[in-house]
Amino acid sequence: METGIRTKLLEAFSKANGEFLSGQKISDYLGCSRTAVWKHIEELRKEGYELEAVRRLGYRIIKKPDKISSNEIKLGLETEFMGRTIHFEPVVTSTQKIAHQLANDGTPEGTIVVTDEQTSGRGRMAREWHSPKETGIWMSIILHPNIPVSNTPQLTLLTAVAIVQAIEEETSLTPHIKWPNDILINGKKAVGILTELIAEADRVHSVIIGTGINVNQEKFPEHLEEIATSLKIESGKKSDRAKIIQTILLRFETLYLLYLKEGFKPIKLLWESYSISMNKPITARTLNGTLQGEAIGIDDNGVLLLKKADGEIEKIYSADIELNG
Repeated sequence: METGIRTKLLEAFSKANGEFLSGQKISDYLGCSRTAVWKHIEELRKEGYELEAVRRLGYRIIKKPDKISSNEIKLGLETEFMGRTIHFEPVVTSTQKIAHQLANDGTPEGTIVVTDEQTSGRGRMAREWHSPKETGIWMSIILHPNIPVSNTPQLTLLTAVAIVQAIEEETSLTPHIKWPNDILINGKKAVGILTELIAEADRVHSVIIGTGINVNQEKFPEHLEEIATSLKIESGKKSDRAKIIQTILLRFETLYLLYLKEGFKPIKLLWESYSISMNKPITARTLNGTLQGEAIGIDDNGVLLLKKADGEIEKIYSADIELNG
């Protein structure tokens, strides 16, 4: 099926919101014959859409395939600029790599790179991120914020809040954030966030935020079983990945515009409300050694504040955090 006609047909069904569309209405909307409409409907069926056809009423979609594509994300997207430009490929090495190329080529703010499978997904400190096909959300967001270079870590925390809000909205789950960029459900990691910069000494050109979200996985490799989980494992239900992306983009846009207008403070308060490590004993493993103490919050730059046994407050800029009980 031609991409343009497929998009228009899906758009028509989306606007119908589950109601029947007559063959004549579809014919008028697409500007083609009733016979052509039937052929396009059959093409949709081949692509995995379940359509109900009732005489005198017409057609309606009763089930969509679990696909991530530009069309699936755009249909029903409520944002102004987030996700309005989409670069989708079924398989990539890493969405971050493609996002870097697009950012250097001047792609608009809010562009997203999405794939169904990553072959070389990575997290912080160049760790591998397990990203098998048709199970998760592997996505990078490109921003061009007019903010100081030192403020860019705040966008990682903002992203975590947006994703937690979206998961809460789309599932029955209650996720928590572990500083700086892990989202946990029942103590296991379901989401990772990786923020990278294209910047000069005093100016941010682009911020590229990569997110890996375990959505419909039913199991993990043995070495990850104890630490990783998915939305499906925790909720017992399969989730619509395209719908979750739409909700993340809407929540992200709302928070990002608030951040650009009012600064980090409102984001900081939201982040702290979702944090699992607040006022708890932690171990922080940094490049310069291991520290223990109580996590008492984050400062206005998103830096973790650790209160040591002697009462001294240590600022943690980068570390692996482990909760002590």
